[in-house]
Order: sequence, then C-alpha cells, then structure tokens
Amino acid sequence: MLAGGGFRGGVVYGASDRQGGYVKDRPVSLENFGATLFHALGVPPETRLAPDGFTRPASTGQPITALFSGV
Repeated sequence: MLAGGGFRGGVVYGASDRQGGYVKDRPVSLENFGATLFHALGVPPETRLAPDGFTRPASTGQPITALFSGV
C-alpha cells in the first residue's frame, strides 16, 4: 500500500486473521498512519497547520519508523 518516500520494499507489517477480515497483530490507527505519511514527507507530526500556533498539529499519532529503510 505504501511505496517510495523511503519506505522499505517488500515489508509486511502486522498480520490479519485467516480470512483477512480482522487485524490480528500490530494494528495501525489512522493517526499513526497519517503521522507516518508526514514523516515520509519530512514534516514532523507535531507541526502546526497555521503560523498562528493555535491550530491543531498535523497529526496526533506517532510515525511507524519500522517501515523505513535503515531502521
């Protein structure tokens, strides 16, 4: 599902049940997925979306660094 941007190729992260319907191991939240994408773009997830400093951060999750090369 992810390619380029420093992601390691051919990596499987987590597992699903036999039918592929439910997460069995290492679930990824939407927040962590978003933080991972921002990390790939070189944007720290805590970056504020506007210069006023009062807006929400780009992401409240933590990047999944195990998906990147050299980690």
